[in-house]
Amino acid sequence: MIDFNINLQYSGLLPDGFRVLNPYLENPETIYVMTQFYGKYYNDHHCRKLIIGINPSRHGAGVTGVPFTDTKRLKNVCGIEMKSAHTHEISSVFMYDMIRDFGGAEVFYNQFYINSPFPLAIIRKTTQSQWVNANYYDDKALYAMVKDFLIDSLRQHINLGTDPNECFVLGKRNAEFIRKLNREAQLFGNLKVLEHPRYIQQYKSKEKQFYIDKYILTLNNSSH
Repeated sequence: MIDFNINLQYSGLLPDGFRVLNPYLENPETIYVMTQFYGKYYNDHHCRKLIIGINPSRHGAGVTGVPFTDTKRLKNVCGIEMKSAHTHEISSVFMYDMIRDFGGAEVFYNQFYINSPFPLAIIRKTTQSQWVNANYYDDKALYAMVKDFLIDSLRQHINLGTDPNECFVLGKRNAEFIRKLNREAQLFGNLKVLEHPRYIQQYKSKEKQFYIDKYILTLNNSSH
């Protein structure tokens, strides 16, 4: 997992107005904290279930190198402090509230591995010339350019020791594209879809506990 991240690079084309951020190249401390994280929670031979996000945000894994983990939760929950950056990311808030109710980080990470089909952060330039988070499927030309990279990344996630018979996809729109890729590349057996943490935090925050319970029920019902 550490080697996968350190060697991660996207050298393909991108449409005008899109950029890829590679936290591992841009901040040496990202490699340090990511190595601490995987050393702490993944230093074993257990097979795990794969949870598939979209692509890292600039303030979550785009800084820490750990999916759905901002620097606050990296320090307060995982006990790993990042000195060069301080981030708060709403998807990370939901994920770690769910992980707490699941039984804590050790119990959760012992059973699940989270990553994305595009494991680097994508940003796009707005008409006001600001850079904002983008999803790999936001733009048809972008998706066409990154598609082979997505399939290759998903294959590598499986080869790291995850169970391809069943995986969990975060985000309904994301799931549409993962299904397409799956039909083409025959990667996974059963796909289970859950609402994306960002969507829950932004639009369903009053029902947050319902979604936490739904996550836990779905993840626990996996054919372990």
